[in-house]
Amino acid sequence: MTETDLRLTIRLSTARDMAAVDALLSRSYPALIKADYPPSLLVTAVPLLSRAKPELLTSGSYYVAETGDGAIVGAGGWTRHRRQRGGADIRHVVTDHRMARRGIGRALLSRAMADAEAVGTTLFDCMATRTAVPFYQSLGFVTLGPVEITLARAIRFPAIQMQRRT
Repeated sequence: MTETDLRLTIRLSTARDMAAVDALLSRSYPALIKADYPPSLLVTAVPLLSRAKPELLTSGSYYVAETGDGAIVGAGGWTRHRRQRGGADIRHVVTDHRMARRGIGRALLSRAMADAEAVGTTLFDCMATRTAVPFYQSLGFVTLGPVEITLARAIRFPAIQMQRRT
């Protein structure tokens, strides 16, 4: 486990974290990304983006940031690439919007990427929201360009493809 100056513990997520991560995503994604996307897109995309994925929470490579009183204020992780040996995808990263820019996301991803590197990962890919680009750049990711993610077979969500080599 890792602690930040906020007295956070970074730990692997479990199925028991489902409700807390779901609540974190649904309250924070809309607040965090609203300045960078039109309301018409947010009303359709946010409900799809802001749902915790059970298979991710129990994957052994997804983490939560927990305060001393047990509140989950951040989540995120990685999964192995299916298409490239030594590659990983950064997955479903979120910080409580009321605690943004306090090191929670950095602590989560630092732990996640260190664990991924320990098992041979040398390349990280990320589909970032427009809002998150500066955050990922601060962690050494470079911008590859704009992409569209198709949600529910019909909603096209603009994102930025980013990558980091170790």
